[in-house]
Amino acid sequence: MLVARPGAFGGDRRMTFPGKEWARATPESQGVSGEKLAAAVEYLERRAPRDGVKELAIVRYGRMIHAGPEIDKMHGVWSCTKSFTSTALGLSIDDGKCALDTRVKDVLPTMARDYPDVTLRHFTTMTSGYRAEGDEPQGNYRHGPSRTPFRPGPPLFRPPGSRYAYWDSAMNQFANALTRIAGEPIEELFRRRIAEPIGMNPQQWDWGDFGEVDGIVVNGGSGNGHRHVSISAREMARFGHLFLNGGEWAGRRLIGGGWVEQATRTQVAASTPLGHPESGIDGPGMYGYNWWTNGVKPNGKRKWEGVPGDAFAASGHNNNDMFVIPSWSVVAARLGLDQEGEGGFAITDDTYAGFLRLLGEALR
Repeated sequence: MLVARPGAFGGDRRMTFPGKEWARATPESQGVSGEKLAAAVEYLERRAPRDGVKELAIVRYGRMIHAGPEIDKMHGVWSCTKSFTSTALGLSIDDGKCALDTRVKDVLPTMARDYPDVTLRHFTTMTSGYRAEGDEPQGNYRHGPSRTPFRPGPPLFRPPGSRYAYWDSAMNQFANALTRIAGEPIEELFRRRIAEPIGMNPQQWDWGDFGEVDGIVVNGGSGNGHRHVSISAREMARFGHLFLNGGEWAGRRLIGGGWVEQATRTQVAASTPLGHPESGIDGPGMYGYNWWTNGVKPNGKRKWEGVPGDAFAASGHNNNDMFVIPSWSVVAARLGLDQEGEGGFAITDDTYAGFLRLLGEALR
């Protein structure tokens, strides 16, 4: 399906959707200066650790205008998994099986004692206060490392919704609840409703799990403990392209447009206090339903300064990041395995903002 879009440089400016392969196009044909695009890529390469831009894929209007040499490399993407998990919530809401304000105790009775008022909304916005047994810090890992995430411990804070705490065991318990609601592993739900319709190569993505829990396989909801989504940048870009197009793919509605709009907009007010400052991961003003948004932080600045306010991202450890900028009709996925080890470090928001600003200049 092709949808007409205006453009600044001429060429074929219609939104497309890939079949088995992405259509390749010159930057100029998609309204992008090739010279300035190369400058943006070089900027990121100079400021990234050892994997550089090998796994960088950039798509505009559904055509790939830049492809690094390793965009078919498949590996875990850590907390990018969270954006897949919340997609399972959106699908279950579409099916009428739950609502954002469904109380989790009605799905998981073990939550009734300490978490009677926690809802699915609280889980997907990291405002539940959930803490599992075994969530004591493990070295620098301070945001919910429990190996027994389905055993509730005393809350981080009360009442739910009053504070923000980015917490991995909460996301794993969230996946457990979504599995009960769906009546099947959320990987299977995602595969049938999203991955297959958008043509994701089944050999280039997989979703780790905890094995059977009370009779059903539970996939990792957070991306920790090697129970994350494993995927290539090429296939990750398909996921981003679906959300760029509001949940539609080639004229077919796959997930509610209202859900996509809500999930990728800021849902945690900048004024929300932190429930566990020691975790070192702040989300107030810039967190949606398990998507990072370019919202305004408590200091009054955007997460990615100089980048359109409608930008959003799935982000994970080891510099796995996928950006979607609807006002530019752009998806940019940069994956890697280079935050740890010799010479490793995290790519900062400032670096990504600089890269995206240069990319924006290439569009003008």
